[in-house]
Amino acid sequence: MKWLDRQSFLGINSDQALRDAVIGLAGLGGGGSHVVQQLAHVGVGNFVVLDDDSIDDTNLNRLIGGRHGDLPKESRPGTDKVEIARRVIVDINPAAKVYARSALWQVEADRLKGCDLIVGGLDSVRAKSELEGFSRRFLIPYLDMGMDVHALDDGYLIAGQVALSMPGCPCLRCMGIVRQEALDEEGRNYGAAGGKPQVVWPNGVLASTAVGLAVQILSPWLPNPISSTYLEYDGNSHTIKESARFARIKNLPCPHYPSNETGDPSFDVRKVLDTPAPVQNVATAAIPAPSWWRRLFGWLAI
Repeated sequence: MKWLDRQSFLGINSDQALRDAVIGLAGLGGGGSHVVQQLAHVGVGNFVVLDDDSIDDTNLNRLIGGRHGDLPKESRPGTDKVEIARRVIVDINPAAKVYARSALWQVEADRLKGCDLIVGGLDSVRAKSELEGFSRRFLIPYLDMGMDVHALDDGYLIAGQVALSMPGCPCLRCMGIVRQEALDEEGRNYGAAGGKPQVVWPNGVLASTAVGLAVQILSPWLPNPISSTYLEYDGNSHTIKESARFARIKNLPCPHYPSNETGDPSFDVRKVLDTPAPVQNVATAAIPAPSWWRRLFGWLAI
């Protein structure tokens, strides 16, 4: 048997669809590092990985692919998280193409515009909102993950969520993940975030759920893939279920991202027409056909 034969149930040409897919990941900590590993295992062929952080003693307990030898030494800083992600990907699939840069995602926004799917593993509510807004403008599905540990009278609650935000469907504001009160609170506490409790296994559960949603978008696995969802995770009872709030709004239009606010406002067709075509000295690989949902949203946006 070949590498991906056991996932042939994903549909005819699913291997090619995953190989052609371009996935952007912003934030490669506990959740994002799990997602990178799993997407490489299922055969995704193209990655844009972005994070401005590096490994240290405080995140080795949850950073997939991180090694003790990556920790900072007196002679050098810790290994960048994007380099760890690149290493994980190519160790699984040497043929994968990985663009990795240790920077905030905004620095490489143009790279993300070409992605079929964007996965966010960002900590702050404002960061989640900004990345989703970018994804909405360019009609790119956005998967968001998050977890936290809450103090209770008799202990602690591990909680988290996975949200799929698709153009035209409920957004993170509709779902209540992005709230104005939370944005205001972050603004008041800017620069004093501190260290939040984090452990490896809840991130793994949330990442696996996100990867399952990603695969159903990218492959012909399901005839009617989920178009939008908000799943809540209770780490104490080890359960995942659809948010009760989402159940009430999932069939309602999103009021926060109007359909006429898409595309690149700085795009100037004259610049394209005035640019001479490059001379090709070598044969180039065929550009993969756009995903079904990109063709659909492109048609709806006309």
